[in-house]
Amino acid sequence: MKVHLGCWHRVIPGFVHVDLCDMPHIDHKSGIDALPFLADNSASLIYCSHALEYFDRDQAREVLKEWHRVLAPGGVLRLAVPDFQAMIQVYQQTGELARVLGPLYGKMAIQTEQGPATLYHKTTYDQASLSTLLEACGFVAPERWDWRQTEHAAVDDHSQAYFPHMQKDTGILVSLNLQARKPT
Repeated sequence: MKVHLGCWHRVIPGFVHVDLCDMPHIDHKSGIDALPFLADNSASLIYCSHALEYFDRDQAREVLKEWHRVLAPGGVLRLAVPDFQAMIQVYQQTGELARVLGPLYGKMAIQTEQGPATLYHKTTYDQASLSTLLEACGFVAPERWDWRQTEHAAVDDHSQAYFPHMQKDTGILVSLNLQARKPT
């Protein structure tokens, strides 16, 4: 089983889709922090693009432990989050704060049972801090991954976010794409 967490409107064929939104392709309408409907050691791949940063550092630790539970031994957790180091580079090139506010702070409107709510990013990562967090949660061998070399390369999501926008050959990749494994 392959799982796509926080998928929103993006569909990856062959994946189980989990999100709070109500869309026809969503297999489990749920938050991504607790996955009681997925068995222990059941997923060979968990993919999550630009959703982990909606949890603060303490929450992220618990979320990653839950994902570790679901991931099969030897399975891959593939993450994409805004890349703080790249955001600094964009700011230094442009001098424009507006260019980095969206990726750093985010803004997502959702409908809850209590009514509409707005969510903002609660943290940011660079490669060292995310690698350290992954290792603290039981994952091994964190490494960058290239979106072009994945089975979901055709799904244009934030793992393919560049500055300037859509300049995928010459721009700055502003997504930190990091994956790690659950030990066997």
